[in-house]
Amino acid sequence: MIIEHKLVIADMKLVADFRRYILYWKKRFAEQPITDFCSVIKTNSEAPLEEQENYFLLCDVLPEDRLLREQLQQKRLREILEQQQRERYDISFRSMCMFCDQEFTGNRSVLLNHMAREHAFNIGLPDNIVNCCEFLAVLQEKLDNLQCLYCEKVFRDKNTLKDHMRKKQHRRINAKNKEYDKFYIINYLEFGKSWEEVQSEDDRELLDNLEEDWSDWEEHPVCAVCLFCEQQADTTEKLYLHMQKSHGFDFPKIKSEHGLNFYQQVKLVNFIRREIHHCRCYNCQKKFQSKGELISHMEKTKHITLLPARSTWDQPQYYFPTYENDTLLCTLSDSEDLITEDQREDIPVVSEDISSLKALKESSVLNQLLSEENKSQKKF
Repeated sequence: MIIEHKLVIADMKLVADFRRYILYWKKRFAEQPITDFCSVIKTNSEAPLEEQENYFLLCDVLPEDRLLREQLQQKRLREILEQQQRERYDISFRSMCMFCDQEFTGNRSVLLNHMAREHAFNIGLPDNIVNCCEFLAVLQEKLDNLQCLYCEKVFRDKNTLKDHMRKKQHRRINAKNKEYDKFYIINYLEFGKSWEEVQSEDDRELLDNLEEDWSDWEEHPVCAVCLFCEQQADTTEKLYLHMQKSHGFDFPKIKSEHGLNFYQQVKLVNFIRREIHHCRCYNCQKKFQSKGELISHMEKTKHITLLPARSTWDQPQYYFPTYENDTLLCTLSDSEDLITEDQREDIPVVSEDISSLKALKESSVLNQLLSEENKSQKKF
């Protein structure tokens, strides 16, 4: 249309139904001259008359064009909402999970909730999604092509892709990929605006209405799970108190006595979770038929309070969580938090002379530490 007919349509991406839009204006241009509707843009205005060209701009400055765009937008919104309503109550849905071999039938929400809960893959609430089957097919095709859904890199095999998405926490979609916009209701809600613009307006409105009084603000509950049973608590303090009273395991005390930093706490939690999962006492290594028998043994023998040698659990393999979305790991704090201001003042800070870097390296305390580390490794 630009090359052959010199017609420029402004903001094409905001036209909800391009086919109907074009058919409407084709009919109108047949009824009246194009200049009755379009602004005329003259190119090469300083050139000779025969070298000048007129282009015609069709945009929503024209009331008729804007009304047409709004009507097409409203029609598409009605169609999308009707489709979403059908999907909400559809019980004929059938699909395999993209991350395991489990098949789901009934309603789409069962599969979406399963992937969010079991595989930490959350594409949004089911009620916010439309054309779900097509959406899942698009995502499945990318995985079949060994493509990461977030960074969109392609890998050589399926196992490499799975490891990458797990380790890099890429079990999510790329929000900047416009291919996914059509699967979210929010992108159809307001004429001429993307979901990012709608969201930013909501955020600004929230900030405008925000009052200075924060007295009624409540922290979102963490719902961390006990290391030894299924008990949950909405704060770490309550969880620590439960483990101390019910199981005799005083995590803050262990943390303080052993001087555990953040990463050591992570490894200890993951180690305990793994041993409990395998129904094995982490002190005497005795295995049991059930978790209940294990905990009863550990409480009676006081093994629950006795940690094994640090070399047993302070290993790189325990950086990785035993369970996905283990909220307790997110609430751990560094042991430095336990140091008071008075204690900090007692710690001297001595500057080193860096005039001779070679001499500094030779006399550095790191050499002694490395030597001791090498000796300890030879023993094992």
